Formats: sequence, C-alpha cells, structure tokens
Amino acid sequence: MKHMAGQALSLLLASALLVSTAQADAAPGKAQKPVPYPVLSTAGSPEEAGFSSRGLQRVDALIEREIAAGFPGAALIIIKDGKIVKSESYGYRQKFSGDTPLTEFSPMETDTLFDLASNTKMYATNFALQKLVSEGKLDLQAGVGEYLPEFRDTESDRIKGKDALRIVDILHHSAGFMADPQYHNPEVAGELYSQDRDKTLGQIARTPLAYRPGTRHVYSDVDYMLLGLIVERITGQRLDRYVEQTLYEPLGLGNTLFTPLQKGFEPADFAATELRGNSRGGTVTFPNIRTKTLLGQVHDEKAFYSMAGVSGHAGLFSTTGDLAVLLQVMLNGGGYGNQRLFDRETIDRFTAPSTSAPTYALGWRVNGDEGIQWMFGPDASAGAYGHTGWTGTLTVIDPENNLGIVLLTNKKHSPVIKSGGNTGKFIGDLFSVGRYGSVVTAIYRALL
Repeated sequence: MKHMAGQALSLLLASALLVSTAQADAAPGKAQKPVPYPVLSTAGSPEEAGFSSRGLQRVDALIEREIAAGFPGAALIIIKDGKIVKSESYGYRQKFSGDTPLTEFSPMETDTLFDLASNTKMYATNFALQKLVSEGKLDLQAGVGEYLPEFRDTESDRIKGKDALRIVDILHHSAGFMADPQYHNPEVAGELYSQDRDKTLGQIARTPLAYRPGTRHVYSDVDYMLLGLIVERITGQRLDRYVEQTLYEPLGLGNTLFTPLQKGFEPADFAATELRGNSRGGTVTFPNIRTKTLLGQVHDEKAFYSMAGVSGHAGLFSTTGDLAVLLQVMLNGGGYGNQRLFDRETIDRFTAPSTSAPTYALGWRVNGDEGIQWMFGPDASAGAYGHTGWTGTLTVIDPENNLGIVLLTNKKHSPVIKSGGNTGKFIGDLFSVGRYGSVVTAIYRALL
C-alpha cells in the first residue's frame, strides 16, 4: 500500500499553486485577490477530519482480506471537510495476460488510471450539462428535438413519444429507451448496427422507444449517448475535447481523459479489465471483437467499437486523486480554487430526487430508499448521491457530512465463471469490495 503518492501528491501541489496564484501580486498598495472556493489539503491525522484511525484500519483490513482471497485490486480516496483523509492503493493493477497468470503481479498504485465505465456519465456528461445549464445554454425543460432536430417520431414507430421528450426525461432515465441496444453487435442491433462513430450518432436518434415515456425508469446507456451528442451540438466540439479543455485542464487534472493511449499514456499506467477482451471468456463473439487483456482501452463495447472511445455513457479514465478534486467541486457548490464550473443552484437541481422514483435524480443516483443500500450502505445521509460503473467504480458524495468517497476497482480483471449458479459472472463480482456497500459502511462507521 502507498500513502498519498503519485497523483494525490500532484493534486495537492496543484492546489497550492491555485492558492498562491490567486494570492499573487499582493504587494503594498495592491489588493489581494481572494480565493473563491476551498481547495483540498491533507489531513494531519484522520481524527483532524473527524475519523477514527482505528476505524479506517478496519477499512484497510476488509479490502486486504479480499485481495488475499483473490480480488484483483482497488484504489480508495476519502475526503472530508476539504481534507484528504485517506488515499490508498490495494492489490494489483494486473494479474493476468489473457487467461494466464503473470509470473509477477503488477502492483496497484494511487496514481493508476481506471476505466470509469458509467461514472463517465457523471464526471464527463453531467459535469458538462451542469456547466451548460448554469451558463444558460441548455434548458432542462426543453424538448430534445430543439437540440437534435433529427430526433422525432416517425410513422413506422410502434411506440411514439419522441416529439414530446424533454432533456429532463432523459436524465431521469424515463425516456422510453431499452437498456442496451448493442449497436456494435449486428445480431442484436439489426438495422441499428454500427461500428463507425459518425454513423452511430445517427443511429442513436433513430433508436426506437421500448416503452411509453414516463411510465417507468429504465437505466439506459442510450439516454447518455443522446446527452453526450447534445453536449456536442451545443458546444460544437467532440465531447472529449470539450470536457478536457473546459473542465479538467483548468483544474490541473491531466489524468482525467478519454482515449488515453492516443494522448501519451502507456498500457502500464492502467488497471487492467477483462482478461480476454470483450469475449466473456470466449463465450461471446461479434465483428472485430478484442480478445486480449484490456489496458487503457475503454471496456464498454458501444463506446469502443461504435463511438471511437468517446461517448456520453462510457469512455472516461481517471485516478482517485483527480476525482477527489471533482468531488470537492460538487461539495464546494460548483468550483475549486479560482475556477468556477457551475453554481450551487444547478447542483441542487441535478441532485434532487425524482418525484416518481426517489433513487433517481438527474443522472445522479440518490440515497432515496433502502433499495439502494447496496451502494450507499445504511449510514449515508438521505441526501447522499453518487454513481457506479460496471468495471467496478463507485462515487459517493454526502453534502450533509461534507464527505466524498471514490472507490475504484478492477473487479472485472478476473476469470469468468462458466459453470454453476453464477455462470457468466466474473469472480471479482462475488467479493464484497466489488459490491461496494460493505466498504462504504466501514468508512461511515469510522466517523467519530
């Protein structure tokens, strides 16, 4: 394990630079420039930030016990009251090449980059939408067709409702779309099949509704593929360029990006995901399928094959240190240091629960009832919100406790079970660390 290494240290140096820059030129007769938003610092001890050292040791023991039992690896960062309370790495970023165990496992580091999977929806797409709303460039109550004229009902649609769909309906996952159209797989997608980004953008708007909008909440990647396209239409930039240049670079977050292997990073910088590409241990096939261990390429099939690695629903990579800054942006009410991304009113709108489903906010998941304790545990406040990602990533933000948690794992870097009651699952899915709630509970119970 490592304490406050790599990127965590880098972000503190960046924070110090923000403060010094904001306070520069404070010469006699010259007014000192104020720092509008708090920046992270390191807690001298867990107790200084309201945690028990012994309680946090129990968090370590829980994760280390499962690493010893075969869980691949994890990185954890906890912030409270503007302080980094804990930044740790556990286990291994890579244990296998294909199905073959490495002779020497590659250790996880605190600056290892992870495939965030559906946490992309929050840190890329939602952050972009929140900025555009706060700038008055996006109206949440507007119809989708105002931003995408090609998005409309057609005579052949079995279920109609696109003409009346609003941005807010998509954010609530109540727009009527199926969970996963598998654009990359011709046997599933049919006429919607595409492994070309420009073609896929057209197919998204043509994807038929699977249920009448507003009658239920179905978590769908199509929703966020549409939202990512809307960001691109409003800004005139591809999603990766917009968020990297407008959100991350001003905050000094050089490890938060799409398509990192095309931008100077090496495979050894990443936590590995599936052992045999997208083949689920050789049980799945489709055109151009990857079959080697994935390092630095987005795992999600639609993002990789159909969207060239850049999509509103998946494709973002980051580290715990970078994400801690983005957590603090939310807890600060929209800014960090001398950078303002959006306002608190916009955050409140995006994190308010839906009236028809208390665990759904605008994209964010909310601790609205006991059914979501698998993610938040039993001790988070009712106003806590966050998200998860299929590769094994978790975000929890609890404004009432001024607390943020990021747990990044590579739980899919494990063999696929091919017999018995858990057929098709990854072994990493069966560990409590990969189901999140036990770790989150242990963290809350370490609070003094």
